[in-house]
Amino acid sequence: MSASPAEKSATLTEPLEPIVGQSLNDTARVLPQNEDAFVAEFCNSTVVESADGTGEAKKAIVAPAITEQSIAHRFSKAAVKYDSIACIQRNIAEQGLANLPKALQGDALDIGCGTGIHTQEILKKGAVATGVDIAEGMLAQARKKYSDPIFVEGSAVDLPFSENMFSTVFSSMALQWVSDTNLVASEIARVLKQGGIAELAIMVSGSFDELKTARKVAQLSQAETHLPTTAQWVSGFKQSGLRLQRVITKDYVDTHQDIMSLLHSVKGVGAGETGRKQPPLSRRDIKKLAMAYSNISGVESKLPLTYRVSHFRLEKR
Repeated sequence: MSASPAEKSATLTEPLEPIVGQSLNDTARVLPQNEDAFVAEFCNSTVVESADGTGEAKKAIVAPAITEQSIAHRFSKAAVKYDSIACIQRNIAEQGLANLPKALQGDALDIGCGTGIHTQEILKKGAVATGVDIAEGMLAQARKKYSDPIFVEGSAVDLPFSENMFSTVFSSMALQWVSDTNLVASEIARVLKQGGIAELAIMVSGSFDELKTARKVAQLSQAETHLPTTAQWVSGFKQSGLRLQRVITKDYVDTHQDIMSLLHSVKGVGAGETGRKQPPLSRRDIKKLAMAYSNISGVESKLPLTYRVSHFRLEKR
């Protein structure tokens, strides 16, 4: 489990529009590097908000090595214990929910609903809530806990719903696993009603950089999960016809007391899928990794792990 929080400085810059709650318009506001960064503690984790993005992308990310079957299996396996250990994931989802309007009307869809905890919160906002997930184990937990939302098995790249069905689409920490960003964007656009909104929290490239660096320093093979960049998602949304109202990227930094706690935190919530079979770490490897991690973190017994998440607000016109 997490230990005490560690601060992380903001390093990215990108045009931002006002945060939800203020007026939204088409004019982007450019923030100088490191301006308006803030740090807040949640559940023994640290959030660093910054502007994000460096450059543009014209193509979608297509990563067929990670199959939906492997993702579904991994998350189904984690389902029973997921809510008790997914602290930072819960913080990210809560931020996404806070970005939604206080009151919702009509039908709302939660893509990658997991155990349904956030689908239930969407229902409390006044919407008729439906959750969709590829992991049957997650859906089984959701149906045990909540009777009012509808829970459906399905894929984000082929949503099992008709066109123009939802006034609101929500997703948190699920879409980073998809194989095609453009296809996901077009599916969200298809199921949204005219004038509908989507609020999406997506883990992006730049996540887990400390672990990647530590493995390199320890001369261990990389076990990298390929994640699209913020710019690549923006490109996909624009190609789908969705209007990008706002994008804010935050570094959510989880800290751990030791390397095994850190590794278990990733595996325990199903986030360790790479699409390739990885050789197990020996005791010697783990010692080398722990030493390398401590050296790069600079703080003894506080090993940081960064989840870089972009919060998108989209509208269908």
